[in-house]
Amino acid sequence: MLHYQVQCLGENRGTPRLWLQGRVLEVAGFAPGMTYSVEIGERRLHLRVAAEGNRVVSGKRRADRTLAVIDVNSRRLLAALSVFRTLRIVVLRLGELLVTPTASEERRLERIAGALSRLLAGDTLAAGSVCHGGGILSHAAHQGLAEAGVDCSLAWANEIRPELIDHVSGVNECWEPDTIGLAAPLQELAFDRQALARLPCVDVLEAGLACSGASASGRAKRHLVAPEAHREVGHLVAGFLALVAWVNPLIIPVENVPLYQDTASAWILRNQLRDWGYVVHEIVLDGAEFNALEHRKRLCLVAVTEGVPFSFDAFERPHAQPQRLGDILEPIPLDDPCWSAMEGLKTKEVRDLAAGKGFRMQVFDEDSPKLGTLTKGYAKRRSTDPRLRHPSNPELLRQFTPTEHARAKHIPALLVAGASTTLAHEILGQSIVHSAFVAVWRLIGRSLLQWSIAEQSHPSRARAA
Repeated sequence: MLHYQVQCLGENRGTPRLWLQGRVLEVAGFAPGMTYSVEIGERRLHLRVAAEGNRVVSGKRRADRTLAVIDVNSRRLLAALSVFRTLRIVVLRLGELLVTPTASEERRLERIAGALSRLLAGDTLAAGSVCHGGGILSHAAHQGLAEAGVDCSLAWANEIRPELIDHVSGVNECWEPDTIGLAAPLQELAFDRQALARLPCVDVLEAGLACSGASASGRAKRHLVAPEAHREVGHLVAGFLALVAWVNPLIIPVENVPLYQDTASAWILRNQLRDWGYVVHEIVLDGAEFNALEHRKRLCLVAVTEGVPFSFDAFERPHAQPQRLGDILEPIPLDDPCWSAMEGLKTKEVRDLAAGKGFRMQVFDEDSPKLGTLTKGYAKRRSTDPRLRHPSNPELLRQFTPTEHARAKHIPALLVAGASTTLAHEILGQSIVHSAFVAVWRLIGRSLLQWSIAEQSHPSRARAA
């Protein structure tokens, strides 16, 4: 290759037009007055200098020199390329030019054609998961798609912690015997060419990119000037985009804290996905709107390939139903040792308030209509974590159990079955309100089916989008 150039296809009086001039023609050896031939292939034009060619290289005067110009203004010659937004012009060798769609345009058509053929045949779609954690988002995805009538299989899942892969592969029903576990840092996997060469492409790629740098508490605790300054997770958007480019998914749902919307990472993600032919849709999901006792809010970003219709305008929320904390509590005896006066934490609260720190205990009872946020470090018994008050002795408190934690987020308790208390709270605390994301995936599934049905009647629309 002697030269590489990307440009848009032009138009003249309603007819597509390819205009080339400058260095690309100089390097290729196309000079004014030379003749050349044009060979039409599938999604390509091959231009060759040829004595018997039926087209002539034009000339254009600029200052004291004449520039070579190639002007192809033909619907017949450019019909196969006119549906693409950008073209790639490559000088293969002296006297030869190859014009094809850019790589991003080719990938866009590949993912549309592949997913559409599977949907129309009733075949299973393939999914990948990044920052998999305990697989809560993957479980919501498979449930939501199944409720919409779309079958999807988890092809592989990436998670930095091997112990989480060990746990989730044994309890999460979206894992299958042939699901590939990728227990490695995302930033390592995304640039490992040997591993990627063995990784199947997917139709859906979901991610719960680590939010430690974007959350208010994470930034304050580490005194970060920006979320991207977080040493461990601030740069993960780079690895994620590299992985997206490799596995070429049709749809990319990403969840994070709402503050992620205004980060540099989010803007890099939006803009790069746009340039690759995706339309990005966003919504903030509130657990309260899904009748969850924990009113956790999460940003949901869904990138959908251009040509596949999708909108959150059709998003459905359930009818409001009054909730009380007592509805999710396990039947723990009133004299169980887990009840405690927690004098040390009460004393710390008094000390913190006197020092002007404002840290307070969060105490709830059975009639409470909501529950404070239970985070991944809940098992550490920190002073500001939510606790339950004893129904007959208000001086006694206890921690919420992993099962109660799961119920507060509408997460099936089986997803933390067999995990230690610490690991269970870590899995649940860094997760989502399950029912909210089931609703998102149900909408994605319905959109895919409606698209496939429409394409059955009008097979050219998505390919020309």
